[in-house]
Amino acid sequence: MDIKKQIDNLRNELREHNYNYYVLDNATISDYEFDIKLKQLQELELKYPEFFDANSPTQRVGGEVTKNFETTVHEYRMYSLDNSYSKEDLLDWETRIKKLVDGDLQYTCELKYDGASISLTYENGQLVKAVTRGDGFQGDNVTANIKTIKSVPLQLKGNYPPKFDIRGEIVLPFEGFHKMNEERIEIGEEPYRNPRNTASGSLKLQDSAEVAKRPLECLLFNITGTNLGIRTQYESLEMARQWGFKVPEAAKLASNIEEVFEFIEYWDVNRHNLPYETDGVVIKVNNLQQQEELGYTAKAPRWAMAYKFKAEQVSTRLNSITYQVGRTGAITPVANLEPVELAGTTVKRASLHNADQIEKLDIRVGDEVYVEKGGEIIPKILGVDLSKRPADSQSTCYVTECPECKTPLVRQDGEAQHYCPNYNGCNPQIIGRIQHFISRKAMDIDGLGGETVALLVNEGLIRNYSDLYELTKTQIIPLERMADKSADNLIKGIEASKNIPFERVLYALGIRYVGETVAKKLAKHYKSIEALANATEEELVNVDEIGVKIAESVIAFFAAEENIEIINRLKDFGVRLELSEEQLSAQTDKLKGDIVVVSGVFHKVSRNELKKLIEDNGGKVSSSISSKTSYIIAGDNMGPSKKEKAEKLGVSLISEDLFLQKLN
Repeated sequence: MDIKKQIDNLRNELREHNYNYYVLDNATISDYEFDIKLKQLQELELKYPEFFDANSPTQRVGGEVTKNFETTVHEYRMYSLDNSYSKEDLLDWETRIKKLVDGDLQYTCELKYDGASISLTYENGQLVKAVTRGDGFQGDNVTANIKTIKSVPLQLKGNYPPKFDIRGEIVLPFEGFHKMNEERIEIGEEPYRNPRNTASGSLKLQDSAEVAKRPLECLLFNITGTNLGIRTQYESLEMARQWGFKVPEAAKLASNIEEVFEFIEYWDVNRHNLPYETDGVVIKVNNLQQQEELGYTAKAPRWAMAYKFKAEQVSTRLNSITYQVGRTGAITPVANLEPVELAGTTVKRASLHNADQIEKLDIRVGDEVYVEKGGEIIPKILGVDLSKRPADSQSTCYVTECPECKTPLVRQDGEAQHYCPNYNGCNPQIIGRIQHFISRKAMDIDGLGGETVALLVNEGLIRNYSDLYELTKTQIIPLERMADKSADNLIKGIEASKNIPFERVLYALGIRYVGETVAKKLAKHYKSIEALANATEEELVNVDEIGVKIAESVIAFFAAEENIEIINRLKDFGVRLELSEEQLSAQTDKLKGDIVVVSGVFHKVSRNELKKLIEDNGGKVSSSISSKTSYIIAGDNMGPSKKEKAEKLGVSLISEDLFLQKLN
């Protein structure tokens, strides 16, 4: 037998044994026999380097060292999930989605595993990339570390698509977690706090050989891509299993919401017998065409909902209340607690939200309070054990002045929070605004973090975000932990931010209520900062999805002389404050005033491309048919009830071809 064939046969044999052991939990040879074959393959690969394969079973031992993890943009965004905490929430969700899609609904129910989210990209059956969730738009490339996880297939089996992404969670089973902690305690190290954080931290270890020592597993449950030949979510789970992925067996196909409730009730009790941490159930509309019809909100898919199991509760003493100032001047009261163990972590602080919440619960310093992890992430106070209240207890008096700059606080009618109005003189507000300006979704300034911003402000080097563009290397080198190379990177990062598109610059300015989605709407409508600054409240309210609150906030921002001065400086420094020529050339007013519904399956362009074409040409995409709908772009398999509603309301249907002709 020739050497190449011998190497290939060994690789295939080891992959199969690995799959049987780590995915099927059914070993077909002993560990000793496996190690002998692996050693044989290593020796052959060493002797014949011309047959090297990055996805060989020998590469799982790690050894690659990554100093800085490359930031990688997700080809398909990784969305968050909306949460529900009761059956009523799920019934409301079902009512909403039934209005938007035709036909009977089936649901795929899956357990929600508490780990570190990951996206794996496969091309021609081989793992080419593994990226953390990050902010959903981009994450860290951790491919070298992921390759060490035995349940991640490096080469797929069977009949798989040429290219796709598959998403899931990297988890640390309880057994492995406890074993790791026993070893740490034995050598006098602090034990790890919980499996989830340990799994997440493992992905960012610089030495992949260290990751290989950790008993991590990868559970996968969501395939993303185009032309995959898959019709339902449940089918996608079965296909993924056939290709060699570790897909949890607990998933169930539910014909109605009652069967969803049965699944939830069963696992609310039986989850404690599982080898991994779980914190809920994910319910997905099973039909992928219906999923496409339902689409997404700015943050989450409409076709999925997470049901969170009731969070763990404990009681502890409230030692003091302090007050934090946010970038908008909003004051948040914080409860400082006697440290207590809760859901695997030590909790020392919890948000009290606002003065109304304190008054409603009558929370006082010295009280024994009930604490819960809302969604098992953020601790919150639920109430007070009045039976343990000290006799000399005093009611809480909310602060009347800013804890940082001593300016008297204000509270607008109808608002829950107090605010510090000292916009340009209150340090936490100044630092917070600049930290927002440099953040990933905004200007994404490489080499500049939140702590460095605070240092720059406290050292008097900057007072607002336009000052960043005047910084010199000489000024920043003396700063704490600032080496020559990091100073260079910071200056380069600031310079590179001048190429950030206008809609992200607008979001970066930190105008109250102007989040990412609103910034895109305003940038698209007004096209430049001058046009937006000169808009009246009436004009702003007439822009799609812009309400009075947002309009008032935009007017107030541009009415402040300091803000106009900052914007003029940004303009002088070359920051993009208008849409690029390329963006402008892609936009027309051909569909101005048109409200369009997109329904069915399309062949020439995807549904998302159709929606983009509508918006780029001045139209508005709507998810439901009403008397205001201008027309429907109807593809194959459009639901009969939508057709019926369109006929009843006199709304015309046009084909994909006709719509594309309309736009030339």
